[in-house]
Amino acid sequence: MLRCNVKFIFEGEEEIGSPSLEAFCQENKELLKADIILVSDTSMVSKEVPSLTTGLRGLAYWQVEVTGPDHDLHSGHFGGAVANPVNVLCKLMADITGPDGKITIPGFYDDVQELSAAEKEMIAQIPFNEEAYKKNIGVKEVAGEAGYSTLERNSTRPAFDICGIWGGYTGEGSKTVLPSQAFAKVSCRLVPNQDHTKISDLFVKYLSEVAPDTVTVKVTPSHGGQGYVCPIDIPAYKAAEKAVEKAFGKNLWLYAAEEVSLLFLLLNRCWVSRPY
Repeated sequence: MLRCNVKFIFEGEEEIGSPSLEAFCQENKELLKADIILVSDTSMVSKEVPSLTTGLRGLAYWQVEVTGPDHDLHSGHFGGAVANPVNVLCKLMADITGPDGKITIPGFYDDVQELSAAEKEMIAQIPFNEEAYKKNIGVKEVAGEAGYSTLERNSTRPAFDICGIWGGYTGEGSKTVLPSQAFAKVSCRLVPNQDHTKISDLFVKYLSEVAPDTVTVKVTPSHGGQGYVCPIDIPAYKAAEKAVEKAFGKNLWLYAAEEVSLLFLLLNRCWVSRPY
């Protein structure tokens, strides 16, 4: 028999930004009141290495729309004289990440909390096989921000990604079109102290300033979420640690996940990664 009350929330809107969850939580604070929140949508280092996820990165998401001429043109008549929105969009998106893997948006790193030497050392102790990692996802080499390991990049550092990009003619065969518009869906994973609303505003401002006069750029912010960190010195965490160690019969490693759970939006916390 459990010695405490347990409340369950089953939420199925995560992949579309959980539009209903925050309002539900705000309106039902007494109903949802609890000493501890446990999220089950997390991961372990491996089947052989038991882990507790103590941190979740935040998120900011946008749609970018680039418009050139007011209708599609023939590239034979206009190519080289009129800006191609697809070309411009690709250049704008490519320039957001510099040669060193850093995001070039001014002010983007202002609030990023750097890992301490001790934290970097603890992350380095996590049993991680980079060759197996690459083989498992079918890539020849990893990439990312210079000066950081793969585990640091995918858990404790910000990231910019183009989630989808389209425009022009994409059907069968060939069509020499200079498209009127091009579109992209893009996101940033955010880390300690970064506020998703601030980052969203910085992104919109940046594109408005660097966009050439040959096109019109429209940026529409979508959903976002704050990061979260769980203290590892509280009784609830210590109890979870003992339970995992007992279940697996071995010591526990902490592992910081790469995905945000919008269940933590109201907590407005950020995180760092610490292996145990």
